[in-house]
Amino acid sequence: MTRTGPRNLITDVAGLRVGQAEDHALRSGVTVLVGDVPFVAGVHVMGGAPGTRETDLLAPDRAVQEVDALVLAGGSAFGLDAASGVADGLRAMGRGFAVGAARVPVVPAAILFDLINGGDKDWAENPYRALGRAALDAAGERFEIGTAGAGTGATTATLKGGIGSASVLLPSGETVGALVAVNALGSATVGEGPQFWAAPFEIGEEFGGLGAAAEFGDPMAAPTKLAQHANTTIGIVATDAALTQAQCTRLAVAAHDGLARALVPSHTLMDGDAIFAAATGARGAPDLAGQVTLGHAAACVMARAVARAIHAARPMSGDTVPAWSGRFG
Repeated sequence: MTRTGPRNLITDVAGLRVGQAEDHALRSGVTVLVGDVPFVAGVHVMGGAPGTRETDLLAPDRAVQEVDALVLAGGSAFGLDAASGVADGLRAMGRGFAVGAARVPVVPAAILFDLINGGDKDWAENPYRALGRAALDAAGERFEIGTAGAGTGATTATLKGGIGSASVLLPSGETVGALVAVNALGSATVGEGPQFWAAPFEIGEEFGGLGAAAEFGDPMAAPTKLAQHANTTIGIVATDAALTQAQCTRLAVAAHDGLARALVPSHTLMDGDAIFAAATGARGAPDLAGQVTLGHAAACVMARAVARAIHAARPMSGDTVPAWSGRFG
């Protein structure tokens, strides 16, 4: 029987920690994935409106093969400054790519658009650098899902979005985990009901145990928030297998299938959907069949993480859309 890791979080991949910081008046926040030591990473972008930092260096032919942390943030382009706060903190710890006597922390990042969600955005100084540093300082093996971190002000077409995570233990011994900030143009639930598009991939009752919807209606008529131009789902998939940058890139490609299984529609022109992949290398390198299995697991675990984000979101004063728990819980 398929089972999750002990926490059902991306931190079930040993050696990885997640930290989060949010400002509820701002209705935004930052989520950071950091390794105990640098890790191999890749990325794949499928949305039409991405916002990213240092993703070019994750190509397999680049000189730097490992990163120190990955950042998911709200704030649109302003949120990219969260990576600067994380880099400041890592440098203070003595972390970073060594260039002579200097150390340069490598911190790729992706952002989502939450600037018109009702929060107070009239800041005198960009708040995301401080939020990034606070998120790094809070990093640990346990963290909150739902209305937290980069998912604090996230929404979908019909319900509040949020930060989600999930994990799976493979029969071969590897662990695969996902972390995702869901701020989608589309919807994670079917029609007007509580059932999730990701229901076939649920393990136990991790997002309600409601099963699949009895009727799926017309998928072409699925609701969107296209008029708001306020979208993007960003995430990370991680494993303890030993992968190259090229293999991490393929893992990120596969993980995007999880978004397509859990959000309808997904990967649109007005989403900036981007997924990073991380490999700690604590276990051995997989053979060809093992790589295929890892990719399949990445897609399944990402779909579950999306649904868990929506299921865990909390109702709060000033919400522009209802939380799943407030409407169906």
